[in-house]
Amino acid sequence: MSWINKLQKRWNVTAFQVFIILVVFACTGFTIMFLKKPIVGFFAPDGNKSLLFSILYYILILPVYNIVLLIYGFIFGQFKWFWEFEKRFFARMTGRAKRKQSNA
Repeated sequence: MSWINKLQKRWNVTAFQVFIILVVFACTGFTIMFLKKPIVGFFAPDGNKSLLFSILYYILILPVYNIVLLIYGFIFGQFKWFWEFEKRFFARMTGRAKRKQSNA
């Protein structure tokens, strides 16, 4: 079984949707990567990033990444899949997924 078939089965989508979903993740990653340089340049014009800046950047980039992911998901016609993905992701992060499983 190929890795594409495994993703198809895991995500319950077609092979074409697997391709589109992977493209959306790639576009989101590149967008965040390209946004980092101007953000760092604005807040640290001399190029010296403080530890506080680095910590805040990595904390605040998570919601930005997720918003960009939903935007690209919408552009590529996979918003519903990415919206469900985001809900599962945040449920795992907040621990709600574990509480639901233990109550069942």
